[in-house]
Amino acid sequence: MIGVGSMGQNHARILADKGVLACVADVSPDAAKAVSQKYGVEHFPDHGALIRSGVDAVVVVTPTSTHERIASEAISAGKHVLLEKPMTGSSKTLKGLIELAEKEEVVLAGGFTERYNPVVSFAKQSLEKGEFGELITAATRRVSSMPSRIRDVGVVMDLGVHDIDVVQYVVGRRASSVYALGGQGKGMAHEDHANILVDFEGGMTGFVEVNWLTPMKVRKLALTCSKNFVEVDYMDQAALVCSSTFKPVEGGNLYNVPLELDVRRIALKKEEPLRRELNDFLSCIGSRKEPLVSGKSALQTLKIAEAAMESIKSGKKVPVEQ
Repeated sequence: MIGVGSMGQNHARILADKGVLACVADVSPDAAKAVSQKYGVEHFPDHGALIRSGVDAVVVVTPTSTHERIASEAISAGKHVLLEKPMTGSSKTLKGLIELAEKEEVVLAGGFTERYNPVVSFAKQSLEKGEFGELITAATRRVSSMPSRIRDVGVVMDLGVHDIDVVQYVVGRRASSVYALGGQGKGMAHEDHANILVDFEGGMTGFVEVNWLTPMKVRKLALTCSKNFVEVDYMDQAALVCSSTFKPVEGGNLYNVPLELDVRRIALKKEEPLRRELNDFLSCIGSRKEPLVSGKSALQTLKIAEAAMESIKSGKKVPVEQ
């Protein structure tokens, strides 16, 4: 583990539980020591010492501005890498890491945890089976109050990338263009709210609402399909599948339109998405298969996010780099 802040400690907990946590490193010696003592593993004062220690793989959970340097050093040393989102926050930089990982023949996985949520898997599989009919629009809402942790990116790269990743995953088509609106509050260095509309090939659309302004936490995905409307709750790990049927209408009473609604609530077995993410990473190390969130998959997510931020600045629809 490189980086044992709040998210890093969650990674460490799961890796220790699986018996594969070898050591930790952090720029804060006290933080590294505390985690190492908790799990009975070695700790290092910097990531370079950890990489040279003989580990097989590293999980990098550090500030975005450090991603490229740390990940490239680890990959160059022949280590498999799980790099937390937003994986450098730059498609150009991430592309360089992908090429380096291919050259060194190591696994490069992305920490886009929501992709591993059981309800996202349910939605994707159901769409592929045609159970909801044809997908028309996938819309997400990820809003909450301002986090207290230090940020070196705005809300699009910090939170929005999760839903951009989910939307492009469930749609299964390449994004062609993005139009976004958003801005930043007083004293903010980066945007704190954004509404992102994505055009996908084949006429499907995606919509992402994200902000740090809402005094409650919402994490939902809505799918408008030809047969059903589906609302997925990431936190409850449950889905509402809705359909309707019109009955004969009385011409003189259009106020009471007879409509039969069928609403099914599907509650899935709860699983920690981060545990599923780490299981996938460890499995890929052994099999050398491609992770569910590969570097190439994350590259498309970053291109959409970058187009969204450019659109916010220009006020125009922006094509997504292919």
